[in-house]
Amino acid sequence: MTFRVSLVCMGNICRSPMAEVVLRRTLDEHGLSEKVALDSAGTGGWHAGDPMDERAAAVLAAHGYDGSLHRARQFGFDKYDLVVAMDAENLGALRRVVPAGTDVRLFRSFDPEAPEGAEVPDPYYGGRDGFEIVLAQVKAASEGLAKYLADRLD
Repeated sequence: MTFRVSLVCMGNICRSPMAEVVLRRTLDEHGLSEKVALDSAGTGGWHAGDPMDERAAAVLAAHGYDGSLHRARQFGFDKYDLVVAMDAENLGALRRVVPAGTDVRLFRSFDPEAPEGAEVPDPYYGGRDGFEIVLAQVKAASEGLAKYLADRLD
């Protein structure tokens, strides 16, 4: 049985797709790709069908990641084992709509170095440096999430 994970931010063009690209590689490096079905989505649908923000894609590419295939989508009511929000606002929105019993957490809660309640900040209204910060944070949290999944799926 495949463990289903969705990464969620506001519009699914910056944070959650960056996290999806990074986590997908991290899962592969940990031998978990066949055990985990991974996607990303936004709590809002205004960017549905759009590619990743060009600044997010550029930062990913500069670090050896490819986000070119991403197309934004709105979070749906598929069955997930774990739904991971980038910030508290999206966490609250998700907790109101996911089925009872779904594990919903903040993404940075998987980073052992992050303080409790730490969020991935929205870089959309800033410059490239915000996207670099997001990349560093999602890399750290992706390692922790991969370890969490490895322990849970073994």
